[in-house]
Amino acid sequence: MGEMTSQPLRILVVEDEVLIALELECLLDDLGHVTVGVAGSSQEAIALGLATHPDVALVDIHLVDGPTGVAVAQALSADRRTTVVFMTANAKRIPDDFAGAMGVIAKPYSERVVAGALRYVADCRAGHAGSLDGLDGFRLAAQDGKRVHH
Repeated sequence: MGEMTSQPLRILVVEDEVLIALELECLLDDLGHVTVGVAGSSQEAIALGLATHPDVALVDIHLVDGPTGVAVAQALSADRRTTVVFMTANAKRIPDDFAGAMGVIAKPYSERVVAGALRYVADCRAGHAGSLDGLDGFRLAAQDGKRVHH
């Protein structure tokens, strides 16, 4: 069990590949977080987001109903309580404004990068400056119109 400095995050997993979703759920559980739901389509994801008000939504771009993860991110990030992070191998599909998402975790992802990205999100939500040290698989959305590469 890794060291959890902050409160467990309540996380919505938006991923249409069942095995990846299960693997992610196990990882989140190992990290001490709570999965509030798993959705494979945009409609399901938005409905679950509205029903559960997750702290974080991990959103794949490509879902059962097509590349609709962008619309999911826009809908979920409209709720200030929810921080959206894309998880995709298809980062080119993310619009320049990141559809309201904080950043993107590249697939295939490593446990270390997911843990670090969630730690960063938790720090930011708690009002601390998060650290991106060693998080090469996590990229923040552009700030002030500039793309940020780490």
